[in-house]
Amino acid sequence: MRILSGKLLRQLSFKQAIGRCTYSTGKVSDFGQPTSTSHPQLMREGELTPGITTEEYISRRNRLLELLPEKSLAIIAAAPVKMMTDVVPYTFRQDADYLYLTGCQQPGGVAVLSHESGLCMFMPEAKPHDVVWQGQIAGVDAALEMFKAEEAYPVSKLDKILPNMIKRSSKLFHNKLTATPTYTDLETFQNAAHVGKVSDLSVFTHELRWAKSPAELKLMKESAAIACQALLQTMFHSRTYPYEGMLSAKVEYECRMRGAQRMAFNPVVGGGPNASVIHYSRNDSKIKDGDLVLMDVGCELHGYCSDLTRTWPPCGSFSSIQEEIYDLILQTNKECIRLCQPGASIRQIHNYSVELLCKGLKEIGILKRDEYRTYHQLNPTSIGHYLGMDVHDSSMISYDRPLKPGVVITIEPGIYIPSSFDGPERYQGTGIRIEDEVLITETGCEVLTGSMPKEIKHLESLLNNYSHTMGMEAITV
Repeated sequence: MRILSGKLLRQLSFKQAIGRCTYSTGKVSDFGQPTSTSHPQLMREGELTPGITTEEYISRRNRLLELLPEKSLAIIAAAPVKMMTDVVPYTFRQDADYLYLTGCQQPGGVAVLSHESGLCMFMPEAKPHDVVWQGQIAGVDAALEMFKAEEAYPVSKLDKILPNMIKRSSKLFHNKLTATPTYTDLETFQNAAHVGKVSDLSVFTHELRWAKSPAELKLMKESAAIACQALLQTMFHSRTYPYEGMLSAKVEYECRMRGAQRMAFNPVVGGGPNASVIHYSRNDSKIKDGDLVLMDVGCELHGYCSDLTRTWPPCGSFSSIQEEIYDLILQTNKECIRLCQPGASIRQIHNYSVELLCKGLKEIGILKRDEYRTYHQLNPTSIGHYLGMDVHDSSMISYDRPLKPGVVITIEPGIYIPSSFDGPERYQGTGIRIEDEVLITETGCEVLTGSMPKEIKHLESLLNNYSHTMGMEAITV
């Protein structure tokens, strides 16, 4: 049966490969990033980036112009290239605002948006030496043809053109996170800043990015599905490979094999007392038999992030003490998800989670009384955050804002008891978090990470049955 399955799998893979191999004598233009012509396996005709059409990008810019005051100017620079050494760059990741408005995935550009001129893009110029070493990049032609800018110039001409645009404007907005001397060193920009005419554009862009379009939600659901499948496969391997570093490598491998371009953040893989460190990132310890492992992971798919956390015992069984705390976190997770609906706010859900956890920790005996100060030492985090193109998305939007359909948040109750905690010794060095992605809908919510098990009986059954199967296969071989 295994042999037949293997043959069938290879046949299917071969047929899929044949189906993708098409030949053309026509030259495909290289704009430095995927297009529907160069990467038909990723994109459909009409899409500027995978899953998002050119028309949607134009609509985003029009919506931003509707929010901007008359005679104002928005300046958005691409993310800079960051260097690991003098000659080795880190993997480039585009700034979310620049990508959201232009669709350009490459560094070096500056976009300017105004009611008068529409989108004007200043693009880097490809030098022969750079093309040899790094390949083609999007230039002025791509800005006009691909990104549909109304105007486009080489970035070398920015200092001659942008000052006049600034002089004609009554107010400037720019992305402070990616501000570059290319425009901030201009005398006209500095004069405008000196008289208080320059403000942060994020107030507007985060408003636009807060509620997702149907196309964005499709990508976010796919990103969540990839993360769930990857974490499940990693969970199966945790008994055989109880090492934080190996589990981190496994989850990244599984995400990338399913199409993710990168991890959304460095995976948190905390075994035993390391799980009590909220954003633990060393991932260099062996997980002791009987200890829990907390894994907080997420991947990025075509610009959209996922984020989920599960905690489980690689040995296959929760101890009674672990189960006691885990059940409190699980019930809090479920109760908070029930509150996720239009009109509620992250702040309200957070306050409710604090009540539930304080009550539960007092009943267990971890808190001696209603000590909110002690509680915040054990959990200084919010119940969740907005999620989208960035892991902590739309950070300019208050957690007091009533939620509405299309907004995606996380629900992530947890408890982090350090080994030094002045409390019952049996609970010291324990960290448990259960995190889900939740989409607010017209009628309530949809849990995007609902396919990833979190019930104790389900986790134990999966871990033990999978381990038994692996053991039988090893004996057969």
